[in-house]
Amino acid sequence: MTSTQHEVPDYPFAPPDRLKADPEALRLSGAHPVLRVRLPYGGEGWLVTRHADVRTVLADPRFSRAAAVGPDVPRTVAAGLPGSSMLSMDPPEHSRLRRPVAKVFTARRVEDLRPRAQEVLDDLLERMIAAGPPADLTAALTWTLPITVMCELLGVPLADREHFTTWVDRLLIFSDPAESARAREQLNEYLIGLIAERRTAPAEDLLSALVQLTGEDGGLTDEDLVSIGVSLLSAGHEATANQLANFVYTLLMHPEVWQRIVADPSLVPGAVEELSRFVSNSATAGFTRIATEDVDFGGTTVRAGDAVVCELGVANRDPEVFAEPDVLDIHRGPVPHVTFGHGLHHCLGAQLARMELRIVLETLAARLPGLRLAAPEQELTWRADRLIRGLHTLPVTW
Repeated sequence: MTSTQHEVPDYPFAPPDRLKADPEALRLSGAHPVLRVRLPYGGEGWLVTRHADVRTVLADPRFSRAAAVGPDVPRTVAAGLPGSSMLSMDPPEHSRLRRPVAKVFTARRVEDLRPRAQEVLDDLLERMIAAGPPADLTAALTWTLPITVMCELLGVPLADREHFTTWVDRLLIFSDPAESARAREQLNEYLIGLIAERRTAPAEDLLSALVQLTGEDGGLTDEDLVSIGVSLLSAGHEATANQLANFVYTLLMHPEVWQRIVADPSLVPGAVEELSRFVSNSATAGFTRIATEDVDFGGTTVRAGDAVVCELGVANRDPEVFAEPDVLDIHRGPVPHVTFGHGLHHCLGAQLARMELRIVLETLAARLPGLRLAAPEQELTWRADRLIRGLHTLPVTW
């Protein structure tokens, strides 16, 4: 497929619209599943939208994240990730960092967190109920729960959490690279200090467990540990906090589905997977990868050196994989969505996010079965300065 300059469309095709997948991207996906586009920064690249092709790009080592580090790389956001980020690494460097995390951030550790996460959730919900309706669910619950759980997982002292939360919040403002860079510097400095404390006085937290692995698998430096910590924070706080509010909003916009969950809470695990597919959380096509050799996608050749981005929300609506993709069907069965990624960079916090999403929906269904929006749907607004779409507020009553 060859394109002249005037034939290459600008991406994004339209500004993000609430939680809806871009209709033009959905339309183009059938005709041009691999489409040459002009990205907002750095020039042209390939937009991949079909489910099978997206999984290929995310898992195939011929598409490099490390090669996408640099100011001139075509991308969807103003500033790309630094080379020190785990998300910007390829094997073997990526494997060297991820392997120790897999040793200590296990399904058992996540499950061990469940009682404490439930305790935090119950306390937040009690306070919200006591204050009476209406309430802003984002302020009362969905932003507080993930950062509290993540701080306890990493071992951030209670007295430091306000500063810590502020840095994490500013770190992920991709529309303001200078502000993001300042927050990263402050967060890195704090984590280095916390790591030093854990080297001399280990505690029962994830950071201590990682520090104790120093010397294994080539050793973990302070820079390595900071990279791991920031990666976990990005996945375990920002994404989960936005997903929580977005999922509740979506269910309240589908009251018949919400009432099915209220009547049968055993539907929650399947509902979380279907909501992960159905809700288009990503505000952009995400992080760039660079082809390291020529790759054919059914009739289209992506050349070595070309930039490639994946539209996950469109891949999750692929009719070849999902029957009636525009229907929220919590009885769908297995849902092979790509919301948490796929392959080497599959989200480190996916298990933790699933646990938190499940307990929130289960608890809200049990405690507040009459939950509903307390403001007209058209008045709700979403943040436009982040990789993940999230509500500014979610006013609810019960």
